[in-house]
Parts: sequence; structure tokens; C-alpha cells
Amino acid sequence: MPEPTTPTRAPRLAGLRQWLLTDQSATAGPKHGPHVQVPAAKQQTHQHRWWKVMCLTGVDYFSTLGYQPGIAALAAGLVSPVATVVLVLLTLLGALPVYRRVARESPHGQGSIAMLERLFSAWFGKLFVLVLLGFALTDFIITITLSAADASAHAIENPFAPSFLHGQQILVTLFLVALLGAVFLKGFSEAIGIAVGLVAVYLSLNVVVVGVAVEHIIANGHLVTDWSSALLQSRGNPWVVVGIALLVFPKLALGLSGFETGVTMMPLVEGADTDRPEEPEQRIRNTQRLLGTAAAIMSVFLIASSFATTLLIPQQEFQEGGKASGRALAFLAHEYLGAGFGTVYDISTILILWFAGASAMAGLLNLVPRYLPRYGMAPDWTRLTRPLVIVFITIGFVITLLFRADVNAQGGAYATGVLVLILSASIAVTVSARKRGARKSAIAYGVIAAIFAYTTVANVIERPDGVKIAAFFIVAIIVTSLVSRAKRSTELRVGAVEFDPLALQFVEEEARAGTFRIIAHDPDGERDMLDYMEKEVLERHEHNLADTDKLLFLEVTVVDASDFSEDLIVRGESRHGYQILTVEAATIPNAIAATLLAIRDHTGKIPNIYFEWMEGNPIYALLRYLFFGGGDVAPVAREVLRQAEPNREQRPSVHVG
Repeated sequence: MPEPTTPTRAPRLAGLRQWLLTDQSATAGPKHGPHVQVPAAKQQTHQHRWWKVMCLTGVDYFSTLGYQPGIAALAAGLVSPVATVVLVLLTLLGALPVYRRVARESPHGQGSIAMLERLFSAWFGKLFVLVLLGFALTDFIITITLSAADASAHAIENPFAPSFLHGQQILVTLFLVALLGAVFLKGFSEAIGIAVGLVAVYLSLNVVVVGVAVEHIIANGHLVTDWSSALLQSRGNPWVVVGIALLVFPKLALGLSGFETGVTMMPLVEGADTDRPEEPEQRIRNTQRLLGTAAAIMSVFLIASSFATTLLIPQQEFQEGGKASGRALAFLAHEYLGAGFGTVYDISTILILWFAGASAMAGLLNLVPRYLPRYGMAPDWTRLTRPLVIVFITIGFVITLLFRADVNAQGGAYATGVLVLILSASIAVTVSARKRGARKSAIAYGVIAAIFAYTTVANVIERPDGVKIAAFFIVAIIVTSLVSRAKRSTELRVGAVEFDPLALQFVEEEARAGTFRIIAHDPDGERDMLDYMEKEVLERHEHNLADTDKLLFLEVTVVDASDFSEDLIVRGESRHGYQILTVEAATIPNAIAATLLAIRDHTGKIPNIYFEWMEGNPIYALLRYLFFGGGDVAPVAREVLRQAEPNREQRPSVHVG
């Protein structure tokens, strides 16, 4: 009788699980647990010249030339060049000064979200950050899907493309998104060298295309007069044209992307040996140089490409299905430089657009672990690369199918994410300037914030898809975060516990006295002699403690219940003849459990702690614990201890009278 075969499904599933949950710290950047506080200055060691980092951010920023002129022409028509000039002025006089200030105040890559996190405290601050994360996810996810969609358009419209690809833009886009995911699942190493090559080739080809187009316009002067005549004939007078440009330029907001990415990559920027870790002056200046140079290059290309495409391409070609839809400059490359050069341009565009998705994915993989695990608002696996990649690629598939890989349709959602992040940065620097007492700067930044507020609202009204997608991300993040926070509420959410000299003296005296006995006391009471005497008499009676038993009081004051993890400082205090240990923490039960374990580890003795039962509804007590750090302390502290120390013989004892 043959022996039964050994089932292989379980080992295969176990192997797949192990592969998914393997940390890719070496390839995807440093990952740190939720209780580990790593100095910002030490989170990145490999640094590069500022212009090389500009190329890395530029694969996202500069790649918008692949679709921005076409979207602008479709949105603004003949007014597109004037609206683009307005956009450039807002870039140079608005977004650039704001992000130069962001670079100054967040020199380790925290970005504008972290600035707002510092400005708003407690639960409101964290909720505000979660909302901004929703818009940031919208920005990065749409960057991936929109760039892949435009890359597929360039591939399919190329005259040398296989015929079976025609009409298959959705499938080609899904393939490019999946290919991006496969790269990150395998491991994504430092890509600055690739980015430098891609940006250098792409910008050089664009110089040729735009230069030839401008030369053609100069040689055919009637094109400018025909355009201006048609513009004035349809709009009436120049002031009406300017007014329309001011109204429609929010539709062109894609040209503002790249600033937030630029400041988040500050740790990669090389500074000077004289830079101080807390304020790396040379790195800040180099990052500001990076932002200014990128904005200047992009401004020139935006204005030139907008004029060239508007004057040289028939308006019907910008419509869906037209030869210039989502690929206006590529249309000019084929039209004026031939199929050979046009194909080279298409290949370069496809590569940089695809790599722009890689830049966005890298941003996502560093953004989510930076906030949610630290808030206790994400499962453990969100600190790992591969599970997150699968989640983001799945969302990318859904977005691609939802918008049918249409570049123009996704423009509104992308612009919404970009504008909300810039608006939040404008608000952050405005509030920061007011706190510094820089009144003139605060007024200037306030004006910029108001302009971006108008731009954002106008874009949302015109194209609400971005808000809908962002709202989905926001709701998903908040719900997932609260559920995760509740599930992780009984973790030992403390890093290190430090005793000041007097607290250490109390602990060592108690250890020498024999059995370690600690009374949990509410610091919100009167804290007078009668308060402590009544508490002592009650606990001695409830727990049959002898009058000779030495007692310590432990008081925990909740400072910010929205914090998830922290380091604790235990201070000693003598009051009315009683020895008291005081702690400031986010939650009372976790702080008590961490203090007891630290006492055990320091003295080698198992401490006993004594509580009273709490009166009231247990559900209300649970909610108080989750949101205000208090609640029914005794059972929660005991559960935290149980999870932190599985060995009952080594676990501090909890007594409830």
C-alpha cells in the first residue's frame, strides 16, 4: 500500500507568509517599531549632491510635461498659455517661498504634515494628520496610475507599436502598475543614478522638441497673430482674457506637483561637515537651491510647451481619442522631427513616467510607517514593505479601472491631492510665522494660503473626483486607525523608564524593607494629608496589610492621551510624610505596568500594587481608557502586564479590593 503523500499547501502558505512579512529595511529605507524613537538626523546615512536628488524628485515633477500641456489645452483652450503664465507666477511667488520655509523648519524630511502635527496637539492634531494623509495618498496613488496611463498612451500611439495594443490602454496601464509592484516586491535599491540618467535624457529631448516647435512658430509669424486674434475675438478684450485665465488656472494645478516630494527627500541631500544635527544649515540651503532650480526649469518648460502645443496642435486632437490626448509634446516630436525621433521621445517619456510611479511608491512606503504605527493606528505589518506594496498596487488597479486609464479624467483627483498638500504647507508656515512674531511674513504667507485655498476650492468644485477619492482614503484610514488603536491598546506602549535620584532612593529603600507594596493613587484628588491618610487606611483594611508594612504611592498624570508610545520619567516626591512616585504619561494603566516592570528589573523583586474597584459602566470606562487614558485602571493594567510578561512568577501582582 503506497504511503500517503505529504500535503505541501500548508508549508507553501507558510513560506509565502514569511516572504511577505520579511523586513526589507535594506532596500526600502529604515523601518522602526512604534516604540523606537530614532533621532531624525540619524535616519538617513547615504547623502548625495543636491542636483542629483533634484533628479530623483524630478522623475515625478518633470514627468508631468508628458501630460500637462495636453491637459492644459483641453481645460483652458486658447487661454491655456495665459493661464500657464498665471500658474508659473503662483509657483515662483507662492509655492516656492512656502516650501523654502518648510525646508527650513523640517530639515530632516518631515515635510509640511509634520509641521502641522507640531502646531496642533492631542487628538485634534492626530485627526488632522490622518485627513492630510488621505490627501497625500490620493496624490501618490494617482501619480502612479496617471503616470502609468500616460506611459501606456505614449506606447500605444507610437507608429511602431504592435497593432494588438491598440484599444488596450487599460490592460497596458494595469501591466505597468503591476510591473511597478513587482519591482518593489523584489526590493527597491537606491535609484538616484537611474533618475539622473532619465531626467538628463528626458529634459534634453524636450529642449529639442520645444526648441523646434518655437523655431517653427517664429518662422511662421502668422501663428501668433492668428492665435491672439482668435483669442480676442472669442473673449472680447485682454482684461477678459486675464480674468478667464485667473478663473481656469486651477485646472492646470498639475504643474505644481513635486514640492512636497522635494522636502521629504531632504535627508538624501548632502550638507557640510560643519552642519549641526538639529539645524543642518548647508543641507537646508542645498534643498532650497534644489527647489528653486527645479521650479525655474519647470516654469520655462511649462510656458514654452503651452504656447507651442496651443499654437501648433488643432484643438480637436486634444480630445479623448485624439492623437495629442495625454501626449501633446510627443505629438509635436512625431510631427516635426519624424517617427524615429518621436519613438525615442516616446521611450524616454514612458520610462520617466513609469519611474515617476516608482518615486510615488517610495514616498508611500515611507509616509505610512512614519505616522500610523507611531500613533498605534496601524497593524504591525504596515511597517513592512511587501504587504504595503500589495495594498497600494491593489488600490492602483481599482483607480485605473474606475477612471478607465484616462489621463484627463484623473487630472482632477491628482490636482486635488497636490493642492491640499500645498495649502496645508501654506497654512503651516503662516501659523509658524505668527508664532515667531514675524508679522510681515505671516501676512505674506497668509495671502499665499488664501490664493491656494481659492485654487483648491475651485478645483474641487470643477472636478470633485479628487475629493471623493480622498474622502475614501480618509474614512478608510480613520476607521482602520481607530480599530487598530483599540486592538493594540493593551500593549506595553513604553520605550524606556528612567528614575530620578529621589525616586531611585525610594525604590531601593522599599526593596531593602522586604515585600514591595505600592498603592495606586489618583493625583486629581486634594493631595492633602487627609487624602493620603484615608487612602492608606482604606488599602491596609481592604488588603489586610500590617501597620508595619512599608508603602509607596504611585501617581500617574495623563498629559496627552492621544500619544501611543513614549519614554517615562519616574520622579520621587515627599508629601505629608509619604513617599510618592509620580509619572506623566499618555495612559495610566500602561504607565503603571511599565513602572512596575522597571522596578522589578532594577531591584530583582516582584512588586505588588493595590487598587480599588471602579464604580460605573464598564463600556464607558473602556471608552475613557481609549480616548482619555484613564478608565478602569486595575484590570487594564493587569492585562498589559499579562501580555508583557507571560511568566506568572515574574509578573508583578495586581490586587483589587
